[in-house]
Amino acid sequence: MDLRKLRYFAVLAEEKHFGRAARRLSLSQPPLSLAIKQLEAEIGAKLFERDSRNVSLTPAGETLKQEAMFLLRRADEARSLVKAVSEGKGGRLRVGFVGSMLYRGLPDVIGAFKTASPTTDIHLRELNSIEQVAAFGRDEIDLGFTFGRGIPEGLEGFRYHSEPFVACLPSGHRLASAKRISLAKLEHDEFIFFARDISPDYHQSIVAACLAVGFAPKIRHEVRHWMSVVSFVAHRIGVSLVPSTLTKSNISNVVFVPLSDAKMRSETWCVWNPKGSAGQSLQNAIKAAKDQSKVMAGR
Repeated sequence: MDLRKLRYFAVLAEEKHFGRAARRLSLSQPPLSLAIKQLEAEIGAKLFERDSRNVSLTPAGETLKQEAMFLLRRADEARSLVKAVSEGKGGRLRVGFVGSMLYRGLPDVIGAFKTASPTTDIHLRELNSIEQVAAFGRDEIDLGFTFGRGIPEGLEGFRYHSEPFVACLPSGHRLASAKRISLAKLEHDEFIFFARDISPDYHQSIVAACLAVGFAPKIRHEVRHWMSVVSFVAHRIGVSLVPSTLTKSNISNVVFVPLSDAKMRSETWCVWNPKGSAGQSLQNAIKAAKDQSKVMAGR
């Protein structure tokens, strides 16, 4: 059904006079009369009773009037929504993040985004890096924060944050009071690692760092989240190497000690699908992330 003809019908139904309706629509009367006749032919029902001066709605016309007003209102809403989305003033933004992003400025990124796009709904999903890449492939997220050595294939992005690893030790550990330690001092400790299948880059990097100072780490436990790593250490189940951001985790019974001989770093990337449909909302989020990245770098 042609929305233009429905609009003509709705105006005529309100005015009940061809001349007034035509003026309101900025038309002459013949095109309006033709459009109404075509609409009646399409529907297969007479919509108006006509006399020399006025028109009135038939029962079929009364029914169509209600439906036409609803359809036209929905069409206007859809048009407004699409326009708002294109300008970053509406719609939704779906963000994937690794849990420790809570300590890497994610709340500030979200706050800045909400200021720039106050009418856009934002949906946060905690996903590990591999899960985020899969979610991009299924068009389930628009922006992500991942760990790794670079931007995943098929995505665009930038390095959001870079930080050193530190030793994570139980508070009663023999080296807990040291200001700085050599990684080699942990040769005889049992390690808690981030699971290889969740983050192969981190797993490989930590093993390589240990091998570089002369020992193969005794990996006794593997977990899926950095906060689980720290919690296991706090319960004296082992030691670990973690990104320095986790010193902000406020978990008791654990200490973080800088390393003197390990140069590996944790890299966090802000990534997105260049073929995504989030429009200006995505651009606003990217700007918020870049601004926060500069703040983090200046600390």
